[in-house]
Amino acid sequence: MGSSSFLHPRTTTLLFIYYIQILLVAYPTGGTNFYNDFDITWGGGRGKIIGAGDMLTLSLDRVSGSGFQSKKEYLFGRIDMQLKLVSGNSAGTVTAYYLSSQGATHDEIDFEFLGNLTGEPYTLHTNVYAQGKGEREQQFRMWFDPTADFHTYSILWTPQTIVFLVDETPIREFKNMEAIGVPFPKHQPMRLYSSLWNADEWATRGGLVKTDWTKAPFTASYRNFNVRNGVFAQLDSTHDQKLKWVRENHMIYNYCTDAKRFPQGFPPECKVNG
Repeated sequence: MGSSSFLHPRTTTLLFIYYIQILLVAYPTGGTNFYNDFDITWGGGRGKIIGAGDMLTLSLDRVSGSGFQSKKEYLFGRIDMQLKLVSGNSAGTVTAYYLSSQGATHDEIDFEFLGNLTGEPYTLHTNVYAQGKGEREQQFRMWFDPTADFHTYSILWTPQTIVFLVDETPIREFKNMEAIGVPFPKHQPMRLYSSLWNADEWATRGGLVKTDWTKAPFTASYRNFNVRNGVFAQLDSTHDQKLKWVRENHMIYNYCTDAKRFPQGFPPECKVNG
């Protein structure tokens, strides 16, 4: 794939080391240019790159949502983006932010933000697909208002592990378990995508709460996109404590504990990633 951006071709020979100093490297404050890095792919003008290219917005109304994708593909590294989500009554809206390849055996690493009624917390939905198979959902309630200001949502991706981070706090880790037969996203470069769309048939309380179109247009904002390679560190006690804190206090669904869904036994990766 000639357009691919291989972030770290030697990663397979290196250990993934989670180093707090490295994770705290700031995103650029003025280097992002969405004109250079992204294409608005649908929405009939509802997606917009603002000013000199330092901000991008997606909007949703009764007619259509909108979306964008990266010009390049990426294989391993760390991707950061700051998002400010739809404010007010966002019930029925979904802001998706994810890496994905294409085709029936595609790989994918998902953040999805499910809106809610005014004053209710957003649901942060995560998933990992490998070779076309997903169904590895974990969901969280965020510990802050993601509509009041920008927050940083990051994906660290190496041949050994995938870590989801929110403002430098790890919320989920999906380790490579190929040794026990679990596919892992490792061979397919992926583009970064985002979209804002209406999903009121399922997104809010299973579809019981519908989108209030009198509040449209709904808008999500993006800034400070950053890609880095060469992220190394050691999964230390600080990482484990933060991950445990999120799981104990903010996780609301984990497929690895849903016995009704897996009556014959949980997927094998749940022994390590659950």
